[in-house]
Amino acid sequence: MSEKLIKANHDNILLGGDLPVRRIGYGTMRLADGPDSPRGGEALIWRPPADRAAALAVLRRAVDLGVNLIDTADAYALGGGEELVAEALHPYRDGVAVATKVGVLRPSPTEWVPLGHPAYLRQQAELSLRRLRVERIDLLQLHRIDTDVPLADQIGALKELRDQGKVRHIGLSEASVEQLREAAQIVPIVSVQNMYNLVTRHHDPVVDYAATNGIAFIPFFPVAMGAHASPDGPVAAVARELGATPAQAALAWLLHRSPTVVPIPGTTSPAHLEENVAALDLTLTGAQFARLDQAGG
Repeated sequence: MSEKLIKANHDNILLGGDLPVRRIGYGTMRLADGPDSPRGGEALIWRPPADRAAALAVLRRAVDLGVNLIDTADAYALGGGEELVAEALHPYRDGVAVATKVGVLRPSPTEWVPLGHPAYLRQQAELSLRRLRVERIDLLQLHRIDTDVPLADQIGALKELRDQGKVRHIGLSEASVEQLREAAQIVPIVSVQNMYNLVTRHHDPVVDYAATNGIAFIPFFPVAMGAHASPDGPVAAVARELGATPAQAALAWLLHRSPTVVPIPGTTSPAHLEENVAALDLTLTGAQFARLDQAGG
């Protein structure tokens, strides 16, 4: 990559060619449980937030900052996440898109069980419509692919909802290139939401496939960096050069990694929320991008 300045794209991308969203969204998964509950990959996401007022405030602040893609799922707090989004934001401002996911059972706080039976997916979508207080879901994603059910049957259920006008666009989560190709034979797939960040890079082929095919790649846990976030690490060094934080540098790397990447960092802190959104204003040189890329890869 050349040394020329590469500006993070401040413009919207068009999901499905007709749904404009800014390139940093907001993921609601962390708006659950209490302050002493596990975080990160060990988070339970089992109960509505202990501080409901604070959760509502951070959702509203996200929209005030111009964030217009709000990501949730029916499995977050057994539907409580969707109810929280509706309580905070309904009636939704023009241009605000809500994405949700179906296809995972929560029989206990520690279990996330894929279930792709078509009747179950349709039922959960109906419940999501009620909890979100909408007549049509902007983006409905298959939360996990159930290997015990043909993918065609799972995608077919989502297509039926789309044909009925209950869903605008369809996406997948934790999907491979092959699965995206298979699903696209049935209905247009506008997004894929996989775990991806500077350190977790096994979905690089999916990022590239999404960019080539105009599919939004929505990374969750986008700023997980581990040891790379140390004060002496390369991420911190680039951040200091930018006058930014390591988290902002990591988000800037994602924004430069592909023109269809839309990170959805989640936080319960208004200050961190503002920090995340401000990453849109960062400019990396080619050399800075390469250093970050090599640090993670």
